[in-house]
Amino acid sequence: MSEAIPLAGKGPAPEKSRTDSLPASLSNEYQDRLLLEAMKDWEINQAVLEPMSRTGPWFWVIVAVLAAIVAWGLYAWGYQIYWGFGVAGINRPVYWGFYIATFIFWVGISHAGTMISAVLRIFKVDWRRPITRGAEAMTAFALMMAGLFPLIHLGRVWKFYWMIPYPNNRFMWPNFQSPLMWDMIAIFTYLIGSSLYLYLAMIPDMAMARDNTVRWRYKLYRLMALGWRGTEAEWHKLHRALNIFSIIIIPVFLSVHSIVSWDFAVTLQPRWHSTIFAPYFVIGAIYSGLAALAAILVLVRWGMKLQNFLRMEHFNALGKVVMVAGLGWLYFWFAGLIVEWYGNEPVVMELLHEEFIGSLAPLFYLQMTCNVLPIFFLMFKKVRTTPVLLLTFAIMINIGMFIERVLIVIGDLQRNYLPFNWGTYRPTWVEISIVAMTFAGFSLLYILFSRIFPYVPVWEIKEGRLRYTLRRIGRLLIPTAAEIE
Repeated sequence: MSEAIPLAGKGPAPEKSRTDSLPASLSNEYQDRLLLEAMKDWEINQAVLEPMSRTGPWFWVIVAVLAAIVAWGLYAWGYQIYWGFGVAGINRPVYWGFYIATFIFWVGISHAGTMISAVLRIFKVDWRRPITRGAEAMTAFALMMAGLFPLIHLGRVWKFYWMIPYPNNRFMWPNFQSPLMWDMIAIFTYLIGSSLYLYLAMIPDMAMARDNTVRWRYKLYRLMALGWRGTEAEWHKLHRALNIFSIIIIPVFLSVHSIVSWDFAVTLQPRWHSTIFAPYFVIGAIYSGLAALAAILVLVRWGMKLQNFLRMEHFNALGKVVMVAGLGWLYFWFAGLIVEWYGNEPVVMELLHEEFIGSLAPLFYLQMTCNVLPIFFLMFKKVRTTPVLLLTFAIMINIGMFIERVLIVIGDLQRNYLPFNWGTYRPTWVEISIVAMTFAGFSLLYILFSRIFPYVPVWEIKEGRLRYTLRRIGRLLIPTAAEIE
């Protein structure tokens, strides 16, 4: 990956930007809009392909560190398989520990891709164009990490086929009441749909990369481009397929985290047996997923020098969506709390006491600080358009949402209707290593993806430039959008 990528020959000097002809009163407002740039097609291709070959020493150091963490996590998993599930800290009454909390976190992270790509594509929102592929890749890799945890938590991983809904030689079906089977079906349905959605949108860019690369890259891109030539019929079929996927993937996206919430809500465990869990989990997933996407985009923009494509207009719009999702999460959290408070069940009140002033209070107040404080600051455009500040608050949100999942899974399980069965939970090095493995694995896959495949969807940007143009209205040039059939 360290070879230079051959690019199209250098053309004439870039034309004067269309924003230069704007009146002074509007120039500052519109000069940072990507779809108003006057870059040539070959310049866009070059700007996207060139960062893929920048693999200096720091890149390989990061890859080596992440690979080492993954290797250690695989050793810990093997240790758990060999010695049994008892090496984990999971015990009565906390039968679900770090594994399930992290599983919920990764499923939540995966929701940003669908939110950005499918929902905004249907509404034809233009600012989504340069960030869709990063969001879709994040969805696929997060689901891969989430899919490991039903296997990890199974203990006897060689028995995984019992989760697959097919009859065995005794014509007995697996237990449809098992949350393990619900999760497996939900995750693999979402993963297959998201991967196909990601790949479809990559086909035109695979052809572009094929025509501008050599050696192994050329062979890879030629294979993945499926003979794409950019004919009118091909474009028609691609747009039709993407529109169909956009519509189909939304109910899947909503159902996946609802199913995950039902793992909890169908039990009689205090604070879990709640009808609000499905929308509460979905809005929390959108909140954490969008924040994770914002953090990743800031890091990728800095690491791959993609300032030409990932601009303040995109961070500003994404920050607004994160803020709105945060307000939605805060509403559902308060709605669930107020019902529990007025319900006044003894066990529930004991759990609330533990969170507010008991042993779980430090985690609870850290969670609320990390989740609520960014909502206030993201109301200001200065914060949304300052990459360092946006990165800081995005990381805070994900720390807060991870702690929230830990409190739901571990905190609530420590108390139940039988006081003699109360207990505490302490994770072991095995659990911590396996959880760290998934974070390192996600980062490693994402870094390698960004260096092998075009991170920015070139064809979407070029299409947006045709749709988004300047029109003269009286004495002014005003940015307007036109429908393209």
